[in-house]
Amino acid sequence: MVKRERWRQDFSGWFNDVLQEADIMDTRYPVKGLYVWRPYGMKLRNLVFSILKQLHESSGHQEVLFPLLIPETLFQKEAEHIRGFGGQVYWVTHGGHQKLDVKLALRPTSETSMYPMFALWIRTHADLPIKVYQVVNVFRYETKMTKPLIRLREVTTFKEAHTAHATAEEAEAQVREAIKIYRKFYDELGVPYIVSKRPPWDTFAGAVYSIAFDTVTPDGKALQIGTIHNLGQNFAKVYGLKYEAVDGKHHHVYQTCYGISERAVAATIMAHGDDAGLCLPPDVAPIQVVIVPIPFKEKETPVENVAAQVKEELTSTGLRAHLDDRDLRPGNKFYHWERRGVPLRIEIGPKDVEKDQVTAVRRDTGERLTIARKSMKKQVGEILKQITDHLRERAKRSFEALVNSAVDLKSARELLKKQGGIIRVPWCGRESCGKLIAEKAEAEMLGEEIGAGPQPEAKCPICSDPATVNALLAKTY
Repeated sequence: MVKRERWRQDFSGWFNDVLQEADIMDTRYPVKGLYVWRPYGMKLRNLVFSILKQLHESSGHQEVLFPLLIPETLFQKEAEHIRGFGGQVYWVTHGGHQKLDVKLALRPTSETSMYPMFALWIRTHADLPIKVYQVVNVFRYETKMTKPLIRLREVTTFKEAHTAHATAEEAEAQVREAIKIYRKFYDELGVPYIVSKRPPWDTFAGAVYSIAFDTVTPDGKALQIGTIHNLGQNFAKVYGLKYEAVDGKHHHVYQTCYGISERAVAATIMAHGDDAGLCLPPDVAPIQVVIVPIPFKEKETPVENVAAQVKEELTSTGLRAHLDDRDLRPGNKFYHWERRGVPLRIEIGPKDVEKDQVTAVRRDTGERLTIARKSMKKQVGEILKQITDHLRERAKRSFEALVNSAVDLKSARELLKKQGGIIRVPWCGRESCGKLIAEKAEAEMLGEEIGAGPQPEAKCPICSDPATVNALLAKTY
């Protein structure tokens, strides 16, 4: 059985090693908080986000691409928004040697660049709803300790969706649809999560309220992996987003926005890894099956020929198969592909050729299987499905072990110190009590849990009034 001790006990070191050894990302770029995607990592990134893009397209979203630069005059129109991002913005002040008349912000997020254009596009109710998304880079001057894929100054892969609707009810329905999209996305990746409504003091700048998805890292910290915001009419009133209704009257639209960054890739890596390194779900593995020929003297040609045939047979079914015919020892090849998380390895030696079979080795469990060539294509597909299911269940068990409940703040503090994770605490819902809960628990308040309420008779640990929601507490990245 695979080991996961270092994966949990030295997560930071393990994570950095995986990024380097699995050819995911190079952290040596000479600007703090900026990193380089390497070829294997880029393939993984594209496969992960292709799922997200498909989910958006199938629910009526259309892809767009907006400029990186935002004029200061547009950015500063929404006062609450600029207060939320003011300390994180990179400014372009010169074009060549010439000072610009208006400073340009490097996009920290796109509300202030998109919505002036929405105002030009929206005329009547027939122009609604608008549902668009883009996958872009955003820049935020992060002052905390940076970490590849997790805390960056250039977020190289930011999927942001923006919508506009005629009524508040339609915007609420869009929030529910966004939650559904994100659930499907992370369920397919096998990444476990918990959904919360962020507290008022931690709501997206300019939003009426914010929803967030969080997972738990192997070292017991919460990691936010997706956010959804109901913007109400806040931005619409600032940027003049109005439509003419059937009765001829003009109304401001209601808006939502929601985003996921390359933290989705980080979450996939950390949810399924083990002490041997990367362990990827087949759907997003850049290579799903690697074929390693193991020839012996005077029997090289038959083995190599069969290995090439096996590769073609698997590729013909749509699988991402790779033949490793490098002049290296088989053991070196095994280690190489294990570290890169390839879900299934197929070994072919002289005895396999004689018996018209192959030997398959699962990356997730290390189990060795003998497969007849005549049933190979079917069985490989079945094994990959089993790997997907096993990884999902394994990640779920690890996650659930780190989500616990506490009836008082002393218990919450002890749980957080002992094992970390996310702790449920009953809460009356009042902001004053919520802030004190977080302070006394020595943790961050993620917000109120969506989908589960407090136990009957549960009381707020601050005011002793009946609890109306579960507060979620954690140490965070």
